[in-house]
Amino acid sequence: MKLGINIGYWQRDPEDATETVLAAERQGYDSVFTAEAYGSDAFTTLAWYGARTSRIKLGTAVVQMSARTPAATAMHALTLDALSGGRLILGLGASGPQVVEGWYGVPFPKPLARTREYLDIVRKVWARREPVTNDGPHYPLPYPGGAGLGKPLKSITRPLRPEIPVYLGAEGPKNIALAAELADGWLPLFVDPQQIDSLFGGSLAARRPGFEITATVTTVVAPLEQALAWAKVPLAFYIGGMGAKDKNFHLDLIGRLGYAEEAERVQKLFLEGRRDEAINAVPDELADSISLLGPLERIKERLELWKASPVTTLLIAGVKDEPTLRALRELVDA
Repeated sequence: MKLGINIGYWQRDPEDATETVLAAERQGYDSVFTAEAYGSDAFTTLAWYGARTSRIKLGTAVVQMSARTPAATAMHALTLDALSGGRLILGLGASGPQVVEGWYGVPFPKPLARTREYLDIVRKVWARREPVTNDGPHYPLPYPGGAGLGKPLKSITRPLRPEIPVYLGAEGPKNIALAAELADGWLPLFVDPQQIDSLFGGSLAARRPGFEITATVTTVVAPLEQALAWAKVPLAFYIGGMGAKDKNFHLDLIGRLGYAEEAERVQKLFLEGRRDEAINAVPDELADSISLLGPLERIKERLELWKASPVTTLLIAGVKDEPTLRALRELVDA
């Protein structure tokens, strides 16, 4: 099992994580992933860290498809891949209707169909076999109407790699099945290693040899009670605030993990503005099952569950210092 780090996105003050990324590279970590929500973007920070490193792979977990046209994302990807010497992993995600329609101002319906078209177009751009066209209803190329002067075009830049790896961020069974069918990997966010086969085995059945499952795992090396308190904060935020009341994919996922009633209570408290209560309402068992929490001796035991799962890469989220990154790598290698 490989190790990477996920440094997420800026939520308040911009934070330069260069020292953490350099430490991860020195310690032999395989990859660093950045993210975006409705603030900082994923590509700029990834380019910043890529310019300061030489070996570590550079991933997005995830780039929101509605933020950019497929051609724009393909251009970002081929540029960063070339400048980094072929280190990019493009992680794509559909996000949710609250962000897609409220922030980007584009329609959310039919995310699976949109993902198919999107992925087809970015791969056509990189392949450069012919001018890019698309007859689908979501991203038609050339655009029908307008000035009536649109023409199929082929990238004037020849990509360093005509096949850049694409992973999909997915939580629902159909979206995970789409990742297994079309993509090179899956980026799960909240996942219990002991339930991957039982919950998602059917969705993953069509995955090809070499398919990557790259899971972000909140990691807090501290006394267990303190670690649990920290791990519950992002969980409460995603369950309660990252989605509409009646359509929240994160809440649905937590329900499938066996905590439907508890998740609804967390959401209710969060939406009522009772955020401390919402955090406290996150079950200890839930936070513990999808994270790595406690002293290193305990984390060593918990790592065995991940090693026995289909996960191919653990993205450590929350660790910034090199001694802890080194200790975690030694535990995984043991």
